[in-house]
Amino acid sequence: MLKLIKQKQEGFTLIELMIVVAIIGILAAIAIPQFSAYRIKAFNSAAESDLRNAMTDEEATYADSQAYTSSPTAKTSKNVTRKVNATSNTYSIYTGHSNGNKVYGGDSVGNMRVKTLSSGSFATSATVNGNTANPVVSTFGSAL
Repeated sequence: MLKLIKQKQEGFTLIELMIVVAIIGILAAIAIPQFSAYRIKAFNSAAESDLRNAMTDEEATYADSQAYTSSPTAKTSKNVTRKVNATSNTYSIYTGHSNGNKVYGGDSVGNMRVKTLSSGSFATSATVNGNTANPVVSTFGSAL
């Protein structure tokens, strides 16, 4: 008699591979939007941190010379735009990241406000009234 040799088949079936690919696709669909949200939060945090640093720098300058300056020496983070309006006794500072969705503002009174941009970036959406230093509330309205 001939002996039949049983061959052991190893590997995955096509159905099993398709299920694994589908699970990876679902996980990616959940993770990618969350990652984008975390990146925007990080960009906004950089702009807020730069605002606080610039305000501290303005107060230090005032303590030394009894006048605010339109060009604080505090450095800005990469892609963060800062706009400063200052007179000898008042200032207002606005910061925003080019990839963020918020504009942060602070002034010599100690007000700090934030405005969420519906579209666009800080460079095109935020404007400062002339060269005079205005409080944050009067420049952007009650939302900021």
